[in-house]
Amino acid sequence: MAQEIERKFLVKDDSWRGAANQGTAYRQGYLSTERGRVVRVRVKGPQAVLTIKGERIGISAPEFEYPIPVADAEELLADLCLHPLIEKVRYEVAHAGLTWEIDVFSGDNEGLVLAEVELESEDQEVELPGWAGPEVSDDRRYSNASLVSSPYRSWK
Repeated sequence: MAQEIERKFLVKDDSWRGAANQGTAYRQGYLSTERGRVVRVRVKGPQAVLTIKGERIGISAPEFEYPIPVADAEELLADLCLHPLIEKVRYEVAHAGLTWEIDVFSGDNEGLVLAEVELESEDQEVELPGWAGPEVSDDRRYSNASLVSSPYRSWK
């Protein structure tokens, strides 16, 4: 079974930008945000994928991802996915042997910047970069699926 193990952190400043790649625009929507049965459609740059995630236990969840035609993804995003869509630019930063993904959100989630790091095991040691703020791995509000029904801009 495919397994995603990831930790998520708020980003406290822009010092990561000097080490980041160019970034890729992402648009994603959700066909289901039911706990334990999340189905996501994502267009990332010139590619599109359909992702199915199972129940998250701790920092792990079963995850299955399949490439789909971009035209199909665009139709799903427009006609079948819950709105608002998640819009962000994802950057990658290498730090201490791991690749960190930093998401700078726009649209209804503008102002939110999150960093994720995928791990090989739940007990893997992680050296935090200086720009990593508080860990929010266990705070469901920060999951992309939750940001559809409760966008970051509405939190204030």
